[in-house]
Amino acid sequence: MDFSQRLQQISANSDALTQLGRGLEREALRITSEGNLSEQPHPVGLGSALTNKWVTTDFAESLLEFITPVSQDVDHLLTQLSDIHQFTYRQMGDERLWPMSMPCFVGKENDITLAQYGSSNTGRMKTLYREGLKHRYGSVMQVISGVHFNFSFPESFWQELFGDQSEQDRQDSISDAYFGLIRNYYRFGWLIPYLFGASPALCGSFLNKHNSSVDFKQLGCGTYYLPNATALRLSDLGYTNNAQSSLKIGFNSLDQYLDGLNQAIRTPSDDFADIGVKVEGEYRQLNSNVLQIENELYAPIRPKRVAKDGEKPSEALGRAGVEYIEVRSLDVNPFSPIGITEDQVRFLDLFLTWAVLTPSDNMDDSELACWRDNWNRVVLDGRNPDLMLKIGCNGERLSLQDWGVRVFKELQDVAVVMDKAAGNNKYQETCERLKSWILNPNLTLSAQLLEKVKQNEGIGSVGHQLAAEHSQTLAERSYGFYSQSEFDVEAKTSVEKQHKIEQGDTVSFEQFLKDYFADLK
Repeated sequence: MDFSQRLQQISANSDALTQLGRGLEREALRITSEGNLSEQPHPVGLGSALTNKWVTTDFAESLLEFITPVSQDVDHLLTQLSDIHQFTYRQMGDERLWPMSMPCFVGKENDITLAQYGSSNTGRMKTLYREGLKHRYGSVMQVISGVHFNFSFPESFWQELFGDQSEQDRQDSISDAYFGLIRNYYRFGWLIPYLFGASPALCGSFLNKHNSSVDFKQLGCGTYYLPNATALRLSDLGYTNNAQSSLKIGFNSLDQYLDGLNQAIRTPSDDFADIGVKVEGEYRQLNSNVLQIENELYAPIRPKRVAKDGEKPSEALGRAGVEYIEVRSLDVNPFSPIGITEDQVRFLDLFLTWAVLTPSDNMDDSELACWRDNWNRVVLDGRNPDLMLKIGCNGERLSLQDWGVRVFKELQDVAVVMDKAAGNNKYQETCERLKSWILNPNLTLSAQLLEKVKQNEGIGSVGHQLAAEHSQTLAERSYGFYSQSEFDVEAKTSVEKQHKIEQGDTVSFEQFLKDYFADLK
């Protein structure tokens, strides 16, 4: 079946498109009121970073991560994220959140303190994993922030698409469909950095720590930029990792993906072996393989399943197939106090639904490389009105604008069906607004931010200004979903949970690591 037939098929059941599952994870650096990277430990009032279900840390003590539960309602999702931000600000004193993906001024690598999770074996392993990332890639790259969007379709969606099936057939069909979505994401997902990329410029302190052949232009106060860049976070300077460029992890099936991932986890690296695993009695990394653990794989999108206690992500996928996907290519929206807007969420709903309904042929390594080249073109030069993108690997080209208009035509069809199911016009309104951005690059987030940076002669002053505005906005709002008491209880309970985990350890840390990685031998 083609896209139109599949869309008509799922439109028969309104629940198929109104019960989408969504979750958000937003990362943000804590900064001082003077605009410097915070050197303070994780705020006590937030409870345990190891076990608090709403607020944790990512790579560094200063790099917060806010996590919402799964929601079927867009307004609830964004209100939950706003509440979590508001609670966090109340525990931060005079500190603020840096509103951009690329970090603020960082003096030395060692100015960044690794995230601490207590004395349990689990907590120590999380910190040691970050120690490995520090030695492998440098701390500055690891404090680049983003927004992750977790997304799933309800059972009613799969029922309309596949009809009655056995449990195993349904599991296989869902996994295959999600991998079809992932392949289409690689083909067309460059729309996301084009529309929502918000890192066209960066601080010179970041650039000084990388050898780059990119011909940057410079503004006063040490800001570097590319005139038509959209998301330098996704370039070789940032989130994308050249060290993993040789990995052959395919997306044609769950088995192919797991085989490639498991091979990477088990493949020794000469470069990482030079770092050493344990030197003079101190651990430097979990192991010297290409990937220490699965989470080290840098990818714009991942297949996921909620793991059971003690279960690794790949084991969960192998046990029961793909449950949801994680979109990882969103820059922090610097103009939103919570890093993302309703239009962005609704666009992702439309795009991911379109991607799963659109036929998706298998993709070999060379084709995947061609699509990644398109991403890189958009990341570095996406607002160039003359930018041409590849159509596969046969030399054909199509302009970004022409291709974008074609995709939006079908996104509009999805929007009509989704609005009919919901009884409003919100998806069509989002689609119309963002379609105008295809033809007018100056409307994109990267263009808006770069203009602001130029007006203020530097990214630092813009970041400080937006951070202050967002702090004020959140201070003036009231909780809309949670309550202060709920947050206080979770903070207190999380500390108790951490202590219980620490008291429950029965083996040494060395034995814990041996047991965890026993299957790698």
